[in-house]
Amino acid sequence: MTILVERSGNFSAWRFSVAPMMDWTDRHCRAFHRTLSAHALLYTEMVTTGAVLHGPRDRLIGFDAAEHPVAIQLGGSDPADLAAAARIAQDFGYREVNLNVGCPSDRVQDGRFGACLMREPALVGECVAAMKAAVSVPVTVKCRIGVDDQEPEAALDALTASVRAAGVDALVVHARKAWLKGLSPKENRDVPPLDYGRVHRLKAANPDLPVALNGGLQDLATATAELAPRDGIALDGVMLGRAAYAEPALLLGVDPVLFGEPAPVADPFAAIEAYEPYIVARLQEGLRLHAMTRHMLGLFNGRPGARPYRRHLSVAGTRPDAGLHTLREAVALVSREPASAAA
Repeated sequence: MTILVERSGNFSAWRFSVAPMMDWTDRHCRAFHRTLSAHALLYTEMVTTGAVLHGPRDRLIGFDAAEHPVAIQLGGSDPADLAAAARIAQDFGYREVNLNVGCPSDRVQDGRFGACLMREPALVGECVAAMKAAVSVPVTVKCRIGVDDQEPEAALDALTASVRAAGVDALVVHARKAWLKGLSPKENRDVPPLDYGRVHRLKAANPDLPVALNGGLQDLATATAELAPRDGIALDGVMLGRAAYAEPALLLGVDPVLFGEPAPVADPFAAIEAYEPYIVARLQEGLRLHAMTRHMLGLFNGRPGARPYRRHLSVAGTRPDAGLHTLREAVALVSREPASAAA
């Protein structure tokens, strides 16, 4: 089993994390993000229990030890299946198992998991209890503040009470309701209004339960502000999703701002240099360059040359013969001076 990497300092394990995002936070994305922050907790894409139990596990949930600390997010609602999948994930070396109670897609509704489980807090508690009994790593839940016509105060309190009784180790709360009827999954990421106050009230009512905030956090300044204590009680962490993916360079600020340690590399150029050995190893295994560089398109946003860089990777980087030279050609198009200095 992979040895887990421990954080330094007296910080919550959930102080900063990058959200699980379908089709985005695959193992190549996580390996790249790790070059930018040593301490950010990284999550897999959601993987269903059926896929873990019956699918090609090495391909679906395999990962590089350099990604640690890394957690797996499971989708499912059968306690026995979730317990079995959690055991497998622990054996693979994941440092945490997270249950998805927030995804609003049609697929998860048909499968009775994701956000629709907000309506079944007792079942979620059974799922958490089964996973806790099966593994020794933390078991956490990522949820919404409610779905459809649910009242967020009552809905989130009911879910919290159920999973607390089951021994959950932490809650990550996307501070929006999910509308399973009438809104698409994309619209559910933006249309329902954010209610950060609801998450702060949850923490105030459960001061000994680690609670992290997710949803609409666009930068580190906004995220850090939400970590400030309110009436003497502070949230335990923040989780960024699309902002961290679209502007990965913001992750360079995570370690110095939130953990009091230098970033692993000096700038985005150094991050690419640190990532190159990983790219070379995967190319030798037959992986196409674009599978890795697609996660890096926003790395130089705001610098002169960022657009030609993206264009080169989007065109030349998708060709069968694309290799490390292609990435270096793209990087050469970017100014080494920040936008403000070049203006």
